[in-house]
Amino acid sequence: MTDRTTAAIRDALAGRRRGPMAAMLFAGPAVIASIAYMDPGNFATNIQAGAKYGYALLWVVLMANVIAMLFQALSAKLGIVTGRNLAEMCREHFPLPVVLAMWAVSEVAAMATDLAEFLGGAIGLSLLFQMPLLAGMIVTAVVTYGILLFEKHGFRPMELIIGALVAVIGLCYLAEMFIAPVSWGEVALHSVLPQMPDAAALTIAVGIIGATVMPHAIYLHSGLTQNRAPARDETERGKLIKFSNIEVFVALAIAGLVNMAMVVMASSAFHAGHSDVAEIETAYHTLTPLLGIGAAGIFLASLIASGVSSSVVGTMAGQMIMQGFVGFRIPIWVRRLVTMIPAFIVVALGVNATDALVLSQVVLSIALPVPMIALVILTRRVDIMGSFANGKLTDVLAIVGTAIVLILNAVLLLQTFGVDIPGLPTG
Repeated sequence: MTDRTTAAIRDALAGRRRGPMAAMLFAGPAVIASIAYMDPGNFATNIQAGAKYGYALLWVVLMANVIAMLFQALSAKLGIVTGRNLAEMCREHFPLPVVLAMWAVSEVAAMATDLAEFLGGAIGLSLLFQMPLLAGMIVTAVVTYGILLFEKHGFRPMELIIGALVAVIGLCYLAEMFIAPVSWGEVALHSVLPQMPDAAALTIAVGIIGATVMPHAIYLHSGLTQNRAPARDETERGKLIKFSNIEVFVALAIAGLVNMAMVVMASSAFHAGHSDVAEIETAYHTLTPLLGIGAAGIFLASLIASGVSSSVVGTMAGQMIMQGFVGFRIPIWVRRLVTMIPAFIVVALGVNATDALVLSQVVLSIALPVPMIALVILTRRVDIMGSFANGKLTDVLAIVGTAIVLILNAVLLLQTFGVDIPGLPTG
């Protein structure tokens, strides 16, 4: 940070600077974390939900986003209060065998995340520029690495770049809303009216939640806040948490609206006559004759921005997880290379890219309980959080949110592996 920015932050914490501009000084961490909620995995699940069930599952998107807000706020609070990120706190407070197991699971989750995000960007580039998928992967890798180099100049350049890509995704879907024929009355109704059209809809609903609450975002947010604006006393910590909560609400509200817009676009374009659309490539090719090449191009632009930005953020999270759990870090290019290898193998083996995206969401579902449960345990402990330990209401909401996500993810996993659940279709 520049001396001017540091002084402005001190003024805001001391109460000498107020209003929206003061809050903007602390903006950034939640914007970066919000990319996880607009990654290519979300594209796949939201398109399937809108195409098959119209607006009926919009309430699921809203619920998933509310749960995500709570856990991102808790993660940010942990970093602000302790000066440590979630992975570091796990290493300090849990037994070594547990820490090693958590690290192994989290590393697999980070690689699965990168697989989905890297493939998403590559699919978008290959469709937009009519290039082979492998060439799209190479371009995505180069662009991602180039953006990661800005990290050495401090957090603000990276925040601005990611913020710009978030804006691209948001503006693309805002434009789609003007192109697609949307029934806004039904959108409003189904956003707040819980319903499950049939048993198969539950599978898609679980997929939406599994693609929304992301393990690496929970780890990452605590690291982005841990040293960004160190507090000198309890009063300043309280103000930092307040500013952080505001940013979490705004950033994830935008991410939630983008996700809802994905469902709305898919519903408006595909539900009436193309309800079987379930793949990103199919969605693109179907959009062109239905809404025109402009709508299809905007869709791909948002997918590319999503893939590139989420790939950058996934690499940042992977580094933080490794450094936190085992105490050392590796060069960016090594980390990028390691996480690219699975994606290249998938393409080389001829595996369907969308199938690979779905598989990555299953892996993330297995890993998700690790950071959620750890975060609930750590943020409710008074010996760690002091006066900022979770209150009873926050504690109850966090436990309920964890239970909801874990139960629904268990349903997804059982169905994926073909376990017969009464009343539900097998995968």
